[in-house]
Amino acid sequence: MSTDEVHGQISDVLGGPLDSPNAPPRLSAPRELLAESPAGTGEHDTLKYQLLGPSLTKAGQDAVDQQKVSEIIYNASKGSKFFNNEEVKDRNLTEKINRILARKRQLERIDLNSDLRRADDYIAELELSRDLTQTVVHIDCDAFYAAVEELDRPELRNVPMAVGKGVLTTCNYHARKFGCRSGMAGFVAMKLCPQLVCLPLNFDKYNAKAQEVRAVLATYDSRFESASIDEAYLNITEYCDERHIDPEEVVSQLRAEVHEKTKITVSAGIAANAKLAKIASNRNKPNGQYRIASDRATIMEFMRHLPTRKVNGIGRVFERELDAIGIKTCGDIYTHRGYLSKLFGEKAFQFLMQCYLGLGRTKIQPAEEYERKSVGTESTFRELSGKTELREKLRHIAEELENDLERTQYKGRTLVLKVKLHTFEVLTRQIAPPKAIHLAEDLYKYALPMLTKLEKEIPNIKLRLMGLRVTHIISSKKAGIDFFGLKKNGVSGVSSRSGILLKSESGANADDGEWEVWPEAEFEEAARQEREDEMNELEALSQEHQQLQEQENAALGNTPPDRQILKPLSSKIEGKVDEKEELWDCPICSLPQPTDDRTFNSHIDFCLSRQTIKDAVKSTSSPTPIAQLTPRPQSSSNSMPVKRKRGRPRNDGVPLEPQAAKRKPFFS
Repeated sequence: MSTDEVHGQISDVLGGPLDSPNAPPRLSAPRELLAESPAGTGEHDTLKYQLLGPSLTKAGQDAVDQQKVSEIIYNASKGSKFFNNEEVKDRNLTEKINRILARKRQLERIDLNSDLRRADDYIAELELSRDLTQTVVHIDCDAFYAAVEELDRPELRNVPMAVGKGVLTTCNYHARKFGCRSGMAGFVAMKLCPQLVCLPLNFDKYNAKAQEVRAVLATYDSRFESASIDEAYLNITEYCDERHIDPEEVVSQLRAEVHEKTKITVSAGIAANAKLAKIASNRNKPNGQYRIASDRATIMEFMRHLPTRKVNGIGRVFERELDAIGIKTCGDIYTHRGYLSKLFGEKAFQFLMQCYLGLGRTKIQPAEEYERKSVGTESTFRELSGKTELREKLRHIAEELENDLERTQYKGRTLVLKVKLHTFEVLTRQIAPPKAIHLAEDLYKYALPMLTKLEKEIPNIKLRLMGLRVTHIISSKKAGIDFFGLKKNGVSGVSSRSGILLKSESGANADDGEWEVWPEAEFEEAARQEREDEMNELEALSQEHQQLQEQENAALGNTPPDRQILKPLSSKIEGKVDEKEELWDCPICSLPQPTDDRTFNSHIDFCLSRQTIKDAVKSTSSPTPIAQLTPRPQSSSNSMPVKRKRGRPRNDGVPLEPQAAKRKPFFS
């Protein structure tokens, strides 16, 4: 098919180019997405929208008044460090958008015909690569943590319930009707829904249930790909062809089998590629499925009316930038195609054009086959200052990173230090050691000068996060002898989602020299990092709120109910008899801890460590009685791993906790 034929096909399907007078009308973004326009009109409108959080598009909130929710979040967090930091970020983003708009006004005064032709040529090139032969399925467990907890506590199925204390990680659909959702501070959720029941995390339960789901998925696609704790991608093309079954029938059968064997429900999206399948799986939640037919006209019409925020890889920041120039739906991208590369860069241009066309990767492979780009670890803690304390923290993190590098068998040529100030400002510094490093002694030695320089630049520096990461990594595995150079011919384990070339080691494409390139990885990672940073900052907001409450209670001479109950129970569990001993409550898991700074900080590191499910530490939390709403006693080995991106390292060497048992990742 020639370029002109492709251009003609686009015009035929759309009734003319989107910027022509004959173009069909476009729908605006739905009410549940934009309580107010991201551009905002009144004072702090954009900030209020930003405070709605990264999980605004979660299913189950169609009838929620998001404007009311934003007011509650705004008032509940106003005056906090979190709020002040969000205000600064909102102001900086507004200034950035003003620069983008000024640049757009300049571009409107010049001839952009060459840019339009280049964009149209790129669209034609992409069209030639469209693959409609594959059937990709995205499986998403419905409110997974909450669903697992409800199996043990059936009485919670019909009441608003969430999992997570400082920050909610999952809400059931009753809680979502009140505006509660994952990535929301617990005390804010209680203002939205005072009767909300919050349970502590219990990863032993979730891992056990994950193994059951994993066993079912493997029968449909043995090479399925994990995306997170509760979602996976499958390619069922071969399964359908061999059995001559329609994809929708196969997915219905899969979902029924998962429910029968695990007693939890899953939702699914069926489409020609992973991007569309991910979007489709959110259409009929909970316990439903949605298929986007594998024909070009249907896909183009579907994407045309799709709000940009629904695309994985477009977060709150990028959404606001696009909205500012008039791009609210993926269909709007075509109209502004001549500006995109000059306003947002070449990668963003390519990513957005693929979104407009509904294109995405079709290759699905196990998570462990994706190429690792870096290895790192970081810890969040209460405000920490002082040279001795900061150096102890740095050495502890260096030891953790050594363990991760030893486990993954990598060394790094570049060392990156990341810190978050008590003002929430994030700073990074990097250095290139004279050799690739992996030992804790070397990691500490080369990181210390960077920390010392920061201390000189910022007098009386106070930190609440510190992390180390090595990049430009090389394998430390001992290579076998390759007498005949046979190993040079194959390239394996290179991620198509990393925006780089991918070549299959085996299969139909092994010898045809074809390469698949998808630039969306960078944007998906940016959106994921945005959500992850938000979770960390909300944890800090919860800590700050709890500290204020404790100060108010101390001033009034009151003892919080949870402290009255937890202290004697915890002492009994740990074999202590002195109930008068002073303890500090962990703001994350609510368990009393010894009043030792180093021990307490280590425990908080552990609670906030965002290690993957692979090394989830044993958690023996008991469910909270609905009548009491106060935690039952838990063992001191309680852990709270948080979801992380694929390939991120784990904290294996945490003080005061047993060595993490190695576990297989969910859906791997």
